[in-house]
Amino acid sequence: MKNLTYFVSDVHLGLRLPEAPERERRFVEFLRSIPVDKTEALYMLGDIWDFWYEYKDVVPKGYAQVFAALLDLMAAGVKVYFIEGNHDQWSYGYFSELGMTCPKVQPYYTEIGGKRFCLGHGDMLGDVPPKYRRIQWMFHNKLFRTMFSALHPRIGIGWGKTWSRASRTHKPAPKYVFTGEDEPLYRWCKACREKVDFFVFGHYHTAWDIPVGDSRLMVMADWKEPNWIVFDASTGELRACS
Repeated sequence: MKNLTYFVSDVHLGLRLPEAPERERRFVEFLRSIPVDKTEALYMLGDIWDFWYEYKDVVPKGYAQVFAALLDLMAAGVKVYFIEGNHDQWSYGYFSELGMTCPKVQPYYTEIGGKRFCLGHGDMLGDVPPKYRRIQWMFHNKLFRTMFSALHPRIGIGWGKTWSRASRTHKPAPKYVFTGEDEPLYRWCKACREKVDFFVFGHYHTAWDIPVGDSRLMVMADWKEPNWIVFDASTGELRACS
């Protein structure tokens, strides 16, 4: 019986920091550890890549072991879902070509093992700061994407990786502090009109686990240390793992 479903986010593969190769190795190790005879699906909830941009005929090089592990999971019958984050939102079909399911609407509602899940990266839910909302509007703008695609991949991908790294090292943000029931994401979940048993998100790089009425909100930390969430349909248990 395939009763397990895994959730992971914020691995940030390819980040230009000394820890990058080790982070990728640990992620491949995690993928290889998933028991295919018991696992129904793997949901990757954004920022798996620190920067990902697809051109019509070009994709970023590297990550061979990651893609090999994902392909082996799918070949063994595990369904792999990719939901974009704010660092890897420019995927236009390559992941689907590999066999992944790539929902484009967030939040993504689905039923797993008789439980209703609300899934996504989480960055655009709740009271989103106007500056961040404007940046995301620009990144999703068709004209901006067309202009960026006109750049040679060596320039476009190089610039994207430099920008992504600079967002961490030039002026690093303070560690996110979870504010409990005052958290905008928590308030969004509480106001959600859909019947949901579990809300699962990433983005904040800090782990949360908090009840929301009769539901439960879980947020995954980033992959400075490996961490993920697993749901066991046979028991109805959702738990964080590392």
